[in-house]
Amino acid sequence: MNRPIIIFGAGPIAEVAHYYFTHDSPHDVAAFTVDRAFLTADRLAGLPVVPFDTLVRDYPPDAYAAFVALSYSQLNEVRRQKYLAVKELGYELVSYVSSKASLFNDGKIGENCFILEHNTIQPFASIGNNVTLWSGNHIGHHARIADHCFLASQIVVSGGVEIGEACFVGVNATLRDHIRMGEKCVIGAGALILGDAAAGGVYLGSATERSKVPSSRLRKI
Repeated sequence: MNRPIIIFGAGPIAEVAHYYFTHDSPHDVAAFTVDRAFLTADRLAGLPVVPFDTLVRDYPPDAYAAFVALSYSQLNEVRRQKYLAVKELGYELVSYVSSKASLFNDGKIGENCFILEHNTIQPFASIGNNVTLWSGNHIGHHARIADHCFLASQIVVSGGVEIGEACFVGVNATLRDHIRMGEKCVIGAGALILGDAAAGGVYLGSATERSKVPSSRLRKI
């Protein structure tokens, strides 16, 4: 029997996680938790928000599981720290995988993953722990995504790509096949990556600038 879960977080991603778990998973959400310094309200989505330092007392890990619902803040470091803190308290960390995702990798998905609708994960690909795949990504065959990464939407990760820990990949980025990304890389929105990316590197796509020709002068078609 699936235990009810506690969501760490009280921001927009926590609200989104609550919605998906409630409408598309076997888990019920029992409460939210945040560090006491960030406790600004005692309820969210009709559920209690409790201080993290009293979580074990109020919602013990033998009766509840957990999910850390945070963004890529500080290059995924905040989410990584909270994932480890919750795990250290003895909670099982569950993953959310959309019923509308297409999975062909024999379940090689770690814990505390957030995999939204229309992700396609091809055979022999693997997803580490604490990884977010927002909606609509293609994860190619034999690709490997390490722990604590955050991939936005509509990204193409081609076959055989290796993505190191704590990387961020922006919307509409494309990674060609059999390249390696070192840990803590940032790949900007729309970037095309054709070779290996160094650890800690920042790779930005070409930003579109405003044309000198106003829209009123465009040829009518």
